[in-house]
Amino acid sequence: MHPTLRRHRLAAAALAFAALTAHAQSPGPAPADPSAPASTPVPAPAADKAEKAEDSTARASAMTAQLFYEVLLGELNTRADGDPVEGFQLLLDAARRTSDPQLFQRTIDVAVQARSPEAALVAARAWKQSIPDSRDARRLELQVLIVLGRLSETVEPLRAELAATPVVEHPLLMAVIARNYSRATDKKLAASVVEQALVDDLKNPATAGLAWTTVGRLRLVAGDTAGAMDAARKGQAADPDSDGPAVLALDLIDPDRPEAEAMVKRYLATPKALPEARVAYARVLAEGQRYAEASAELEAVTKARPDLPDPWLLLGSLQVQARQDSAAETSLQRYLELASQQRDADERTRGMAQAYIQLSQLAERRKDFAGAERWLSRIESTDQLVAAQTRRALLLARQGKLPQARELIRSLPERSEADKKQKFMAEVQLLREAKEYQAVYDMLAKASAAEPSDSDLIYEQAMAAEKVDRLDEMERLLRKLMALKPDNQNAYNALGYSLADRNIRLEEARELIRKAVSLAPDDPFIADSLGWVEYRLGNLAEAQRILETAYKKRPDPEIGAHLGEVLWASGQRDRAVSVWKQAVLADADNQTLQETLKRLRVKL
Repeated sequence: MHPTLRRHRLAAAALAFAALTAHAQSPGPAPADPSAPASTPVPAPAADKAEKAEDSTARASAMTAQLFYEVLLGELNTRADGDPVEGFQLLLDAARRTSDPQLFQRTIDVAVQARSPEAALVAARAWKQSIPDSRDARRLELQVLIVLGRLSETVEPLRAELAATPVVEHPLLMAVIARNYSRATDKKLAASVVEQALVDDLKNPATAGLAWTTVGRLRLVAGDTAGAMDAARKGQAADPDSDGPAVLALDLIDPDRPEAEAMVKRYLATPKALPEARVAYARVLAEGQRYAEASAELEAVTKARPDLPDPWLLLGSLQVQARQDSAAETSLQRYLELASQQRDADERTRGMAQAYIQLSQLAERRKDFAGAERWLSRIESTDQLVAAQTRRALLLARQGKLPQARELIRSLPERSEADKKQKFMAEVQLLREAKEYQAVYDMLAKASAAEPSDSDLIYEQAMAAEKVDRLDEMERLLRKLMALKPDNQNAYNALGYSLADRNIRLEEARELIRKAVSLAPDDPFIADSLGWVEYRLGNLAEAQRILETAYKKRPDPEIGAHLGEVLWASGQRDRAVSVWKQAVLADADNQTLQETLKRLRVKL
């Protein structure tokens, strides 16, 4: 080795050694008791300070010249061209002789850097043997055992960690347990081991709700939804006020598991229910396209806790979708007034960007293009750049400036493949809104040829094929998508609706749409398709029932157009006109609505 390089290496090692031993020679305060809560430091009595000072002096005096040399040599061997095994052993021997937590920590760091979890486990256990009450040593032992997959060996140290943790800190500890064990390779064993370790907490009414939630989370990660549901049920039975089982049940809500939603509702009916849990339930409802119910939950939150910002943002977004423009503007403005309360700066910036985009959309509906642009200009979030520029491009296109709009989209940066696809779909949307259907089809056909397994591109190309009257091509593409993605409800719905709309192969159309309903039973647009095919089959009463339910869930102009036609055909013409007038107020330019009124020669 070059002498200069060696001197540099020795100096670096000496500095590392100095950092490890400085605390033993420092006159500052001794480390806090590892069993005390980290958030509640307690000043040590004078006698305790004196005792710890003596310990520090003893450790410092133990750092003999020989020991100094061993630690220095150990640090040197951890370098790139050294012997890491020898370095690890020298540091471990020094840590054992001094019982120094920082030397033990350094030894484990060396093992981790060398990607040797077995060595890290040896060091952690040596640390625990040297300082039996060290929680840091026990926690590191647990982490390494999980990495090694030796889960059965974690039961006792995990029980010890639970016993050493004050009950008030258990929620944080349970979150850490769920996170760490969810990374285990054998996830079913992880859930079983944690349940064994938590046996006392599961029996204690004060901790059972949280403990069962932790077990349920790990069961869910392991794919055991029935077991997770059982854990949530037991947790809520033990402690009805605990939010954990209800939040777990939120992740289990499914038409096949009605009990999960019933559990959430029972919790929300308790006086101690967290408003955040109600907001989370509203999100689940919105994701299931149960928009009216989601809005009702959010209205309850905003009434009870008008100071919380997030419920206003989500409520405003749902009101924009439902075309309740005045209410939406009020909600979004209220969110912006409260947004400064959000402590997470990134979350605040993203939320405000969403609000600005929604307010821009409302201004655009009023044909206030300048106002729409003003809202967009306030967006600062780089994550929302594509969404903001897409809205700007749509504004330009709706003012007859399609070439400028396309250029604006194409000028966006492409930091990833996702950005590239998002730009592509934004340009497709521009052309579709401009009714440039052939150009849309050509773009999608080219892209789909390059990515023949991209289900999104296949679906979009099929819809474009219908617009250019290539109906056989549309059906071929949709059947290809069904084969590729048998659970894609949109493929079945699109083909079934197309057949029903053309009044052909109606029994086949109904079967296709029923398949779509089975895959997405709460989707009001798929229900609209089913109502429409029933109408085509002459089942007016059934069609009216289905369409009225769908329109109540989602008062969309297209669903309103179909419901109005069914009412018209069944002789309920005043009601039909009333529904159509409501649909016109929501979107007078809706193509299906305008075609329906023109065909039936109805003037509102």
